[in-house]
Amino acid sequence: MRGNLPRQWKRLKVFDVAPIKSKLVDPKETQYAELTLIAPNHIESGSGRILLTETASAQGAISGKYLVKKGDVIYSKIRPYLQKSAVAEEECLCSADMYPLSCNSEVYPEYLNMILLGARFTYYANSCSARTGIPKLNREDMSAFSIEYPPLYEQKAIADLLATWDEAIEKTERLIQAKEANLKGQIQKLISQRCDFWPHVKPKRIFDTITEKNFPNEELLSVTQHLGVIPRNMLEGRVMSPDGTTANYKLISRGDFVISLRSFQGGIEYSNYKGIISPAYTVLRPKIKLNSDYYRLFFKSYIFIKKYLNLAVIGIRDGKQVSISDFLCIKIPVPPLEEQKKIAGVLSIYQQEIDLLRQLVEKFKIQKRGMMQKLLTGEWRVKPEDLKTIGE
Repeated sequence: MRGNLPRQWKRLKVFDVAPIKSKLVDPKETQYAELTLIAPNHIESGSGRILLTETASAQGAISGKYLVKKGDVIYSKIRPYLQKSAVAEEECLCSADMYPLSCNSEVYPEYLNMILLGARFTYYANSCSARTGIPKLNREDMSAFSIEYPPLYEQKAIADLLATWDEAIEKTERLIQAKEANLKGQIQKLISQRCDFWPHVKPKRIFDTITEKNFPNEELLSVTQHLGVIPRNMLEGRVMSPDGTTANYKLISRGDFVISLRSFQGGIEYSNYKGIISPAYTVLRPKIKLNSDYYRLFFKSYIFIKKYLNLAVIGIRDGKQVSISDFLCIKIPVPPLEEQKKIAGVLSIYQQEIDLLRQLVEKFKIQKRGMMQKLLTGEWRVKPEDLKTIGE
């Protein structure tokens, strides 16, 4: 909001309402060693949720950390596009890669946190960090940003309203975790305990590697871990567009698999779409009759990643590069086709439930972002008479 402010709203610099008062302390000293230490990787991107609470001594901290008071807002100045900010729930320490902001009486901590997680501040922080050698928001740029804020009661009402969406997202994500545990148990029962009795063949006997290029007019697709291969316009948030021509991009058809082998929480995805993908991926096309749903689920299973893919590279880990030639030389189980269909029929029910819940989470996140845009700019106002309704 850069024009006239709504009535009773104010505009001040971030540090005018939330200065950095904390000093660096030695986390090895007795009075600090057993305090929780929050680092950027302990905060969930975009939500403000603290994912890990572990003491400084348990983390083996040795370098200086900020002493944070309960209610301070902790913002990660490293890679601001990750949107990592949270409100301290207790006295704790935070990494020197974060800004501990001490809110004065004019600003509600949860409201300031929403501002820092919002699109406008993130755009500003990214623009500033792009001018530096590393993606980092320096203190001078942080201090130059102005925030607009309503009276304190309205700040609290806005934060409480947005928190209901956070609660819905968190509950749904916990339900997803429970469903995923059920799916894992079914995979253990239907695949893991039986796969040693099935014939094993090398993937190169099941799939052809396909390289078809020069289709620049086909739809641009993205390879995702949870949604498989989908149109790029279905993605939300920060998406890099290709520079120049896409003539070098690879054609992928419905029923093909794509393998990147860079993420071992699942590195092989199934495509329900025809389009083009980055040339960094390898396209696999079945050359024998198989059940696509069975292999779609098998390639995402724990047993495939740990028992079979692990044979391609010893000590496999997240981000480890595996050559496609190594992958094509390992042996994977090939159940009889009818058995593939039966297994896929059972597992697909569990997977569909998980997919629907993930879509619901994305819907909640989109709704929250839309509300933040309206509420944090004053386009939508929360009136005193609305407060009772919000609390009910």
